[in-house]
Amino acid sequence: MGACRIIPLGGLGEVGKNMTVYEADGSIVVVDAGLAFPRDEHLGVDLVLPDFSYLRDREEMVRAVVLTHGHEDHVGALPYLMREVRVPLVIATRLTLALVKSKLDEHGLLRSAELRELMPGDEPVDIGPFRLELVRMAHSIPDAAAVVLETPGGRCVHTGDYKLDHTPVDGQRTDVGRLAEIGSSGVDLLLGDSTNAERPGVTESERVVGEAFRQLFPRREGRILVSSFASNLHRMQQAADVAVDCGRKVAFVGRSMRKNANIARNLGYMDVPEDLILRPNELAELPRSEQLILCTGSQGEPMSAMTRIAYNDHPAVRVEAGDTVIISAKPIPGNELRVHDAINRLAKMGAEVLHEDNAPVHVSGHGRAEELRTIIGLLRPKSVMPVHGEFRMLAAHAQLAREGGIPEDRIVLAENGSVVELQDGVARIVGEVEAGMTFVDGLGVGDVHDVALRDRRRLAEDGVLIVVATLAAQDRGGLTAPPELIVRGFGEGAEPLLDELREEADRVLRQLIGDDVTEIKLLQEHLHDALGGVVYDRTRRRPMVLPVIVEV
Repeated sequence: MGACRIIPLGGLGEVGKNMTVYEADGSIVVVDAGLAFPRDEHLGVDLVLPDFSYLRDREEMVRAVVLTHGHEDHVGALPYLMREVRVPLVIATRLTLALVKSKLDEHGLLRSAELRELMPGDEPVDIGPFRLELVRMAHSIPDAAAVVLETPGGRCVHTGDYKLDHTPVDGQRTDVGRLAEIGSSGVDLLLGDSTNAERPGVTESERVVGEAFRQLFPRREGRILVSSFASNLHRMQQAADVAVDCGRKVAFVGRSMRKNANIARNLGYMDVPEDLILRPNELAELPRSEQLILCTGSQGEPMSAMTRIAYNDHPAVRVEAGDTVIISAKPIPGNELRVHDAINRLAKMGAEVLHEDNAPVHVSGHGRAEELRTIIGLLRPKSVMPVHGEFRMLAAHAQLAREGGIPEDRIVLAENGSVVELQDGVARIVGEVEAGMTFVDGLGVGDVHDVALRDRRRLAEDGVLIVVATLAAQDRGGLTAPPELIVRGFGEGAEPLLDELREEADRVLRQLIGDDVTEIKLLQEHLHDALGGVVYDRTRRRPMVLPVIVEV
């Protein structure tokens, strides 16, 4: 028997950017290529990717990328990986592949790799020294799968994200029968999802949320808005089913929500009749009691539909007293304050806001301790390597493995960059490689110094326009004085333009405040766009526009 090296490049000691390299006999298969969202200290960064340098240096060895399911933290980095590393083959289930195709299309990369559909139950696929098959797992997105990888060093089971939902919405439950068969024929290493390892018991079925909707919707008089992850198709389907039964029509609001709903309906993963779907601009024509709005923004993202609705800044949707807003997701760690801000704003408008803490409107897509124990019992692996989670979650998963009879020296607590060698069915850490993170900022990927250079170039060419507006405290509202402008690099004779810009800034702010838009970020966004537009129209220049809002 030979050996296989397993190198996690992301997803260990963190939640997000999951990516694992399997390497043997001069060939590499990568499982998942995910991204993470920036933390507060990553100022100005849009996305965080794994460090691809290990793969870039071994590009000729890369045979395929296999995707477990369609969530951003497992597929979001694929276009960026394919820009830098030649990937000949991408393997995924039907829905995952459709979501990925749409993503690659936006990046102009559709033709740069073979995209191959592989479903659980299909014949195993041989890729170099590897043989792989997929096993169906239940999760909060359809078509999630575990990867069973036969390698020269032994057999690995990489679970992806899962829960043991015995009553899933689409009837596609985790295939415990196949997992037991695989366990009987021998598993050398289990790489298991650790997200809820610290939480005792069992994660509730997705149907619990559908039942909650069935209790809540009929009693509501006004508009109902449900905000969830755009990928949680079962959640959207359940909300739509209950709404249709209550005589409501359905509107999908938010770009990713509309896109995913279209893909899912075209492939038969969602069923909402065409004549019961409203465009956002048609909402005004229907009584509020006959509407269900499914929208993005459950994480309080600044420009998402839910946040814009909460700050009275959405072109098609406004919330009034008597409306019900259901936030059907748990805040990702670090997003809690933004979500609470949105809830406060919605409550202030008179809406009833239901969320995980006050109603059964969300369940996790990840199994808890009892389910992790069950998987260890079904697969009976010789070694266990917890993946997908912060270190405390990995440690809790390791403890469950100990309790399940896995010897201490067969539990591998690795980090991003650890090199785990699987040889003759025994796994151990033998070294480490560079595995940092890569920032995406606008169109730039990688070196954030590029951003500084871009700013300097822009300042040198087109100058800077700073607009300072002073707002009275929120309870009194309104502007205390006309906005002030500070400009550099505009040249002689700019006075008429500056007068026009002052008037425009004053008009924009008064209009927004009149519409009760007071969230600083939105005011800055609108000021930036309006003033940048005027300067470009008059001068064909794009100065750096810096809106500063001071509250007194």
